[in-house]
Amino acid sequence: MSRNVRPIDTAVLSVTQIHAGDAYNVIPERAFIRGTARAFEPRILGLIEQNMGRLASGVASGFGATAEVDFRTLFPPLVNDAAEAEFIADTAAELVGTENVNRNGNLVMASEDFSFMLDRRPGAYIQIGNGDSLGGCEVHNPGYDFNDDALPFGASLFARLAERKLAPG
Repeated sequence: MSRNVRPIDTAVLSVTQIHAGDAYNVIPERAFIRGTARAFEPRILGLIEQNMGRLASGVASGFGATAEVDFRTLFPPLVNDAAEAEFIADTAAELVGTENVNRNGNLVMASEDFSFMLDRRPGAYIQIGNGDSLGGCEVHNPGYDFNDDALPFGASLFARLAERKLAPG
């Protein structure tokens, strides 16, 4: 990534699976490496795909082998609309106080199907928050435990967002 993507552009490539053979004393005929790529721009995902193909073919060719890359963009990058994100943050601050709303959270390199909606309509993906107690970590973490006490905050926020959006004039 560091040689192909500008430092101000965010990109992540993770190897999540390696499968090859089933005997300790036999060189496998095939090997599969699987993973995920994340970026905030389709252009960057295209660059990752192009460079993965070039690199895989070059390394394989050096050993007299071949390589195929099957790169699938399953979700477009999730990018919030700035005005909608501000609208939600303002509404949340109305309910829980400005000091309890993080308007400058870290970017999240998640794969999220909500991105399909944001491709079609302005909107924003937000996190209600799980608190700092035990289990208050990011999802997809073995220590994660949803905080049921957060439910009223989320329900109140969504109800208030609807009231504000649907208010006349």
